[in-house]
Amino acid sequence: MSSEQARPEDGERPLRRDAAENRERLLRAAFDLFAEQGPEVGVNDIARRAGVGPGTLYRRFPTKEALIDALYDIVFDEILDTVHQALDSEEPGEALELCLRRSGEIMASHRGCLARLWTAARPDGAGDRAPEWWAVMDRMLERAQSAGRVRQDVTVQDVRACLISVRCIVEETVADSPDLWRRHLDLLLAGLRPAAVTQAVG
Repeated sequence: MSSEQARPEDGERPLRRDAAENRERLLRAAFDLFAEQGPEVGVNDIARRAGVGPGTLYRRFPTKEALIDALYDIVFDEILDTVHQALDSEEPGEALELCLRRSGEIMASHRGCLARLWTAARPDGAGDRAPEWWAVMDRMLERAQSAGRVRQDVTVQDVRACLISVRCIVEETVADSPDLWRRHLDLLLAGLRPAAVTQAVG
């Protein structure tokens, strides 16, 4: 690969180094502005924050929807990596909890583009990689239940509801109370545990 090119994403042609740097600046500016002002922020504001012209933005992202798709893919990939790492490396009874905590941290750092994440990544198969994500989450749930860390009546839909709840708390409070979502998640996790485990943890 030429020194003037950066490694491409899957399915894309290699980018020149300056084009790859511009793309990275645009994505970071979009993350920051969406977190500050919400997804209604204008693309010209994003280009200005990134220090590039609107034409540069449109060459990489022909529409605002294309830019939002790219942000969604980044956040989804981070959380998907988290679930795989938790399944592979953590204690069976603790992996689900640790995965939910790490997912909360990722959401808190990307709070401006979360609604699309939970609309697209549904356990019923919507979204290209959603089935993979929820299959791994289901395995972690089964392992946690087998280890006696989670109640037997809890389903993967309950896990999704926990993540949606954390997302809402992040979106509403993280700017003023950056750690409030952690306490909220602690309360949700306590509700997932069998009574004996909850008493021991408490």
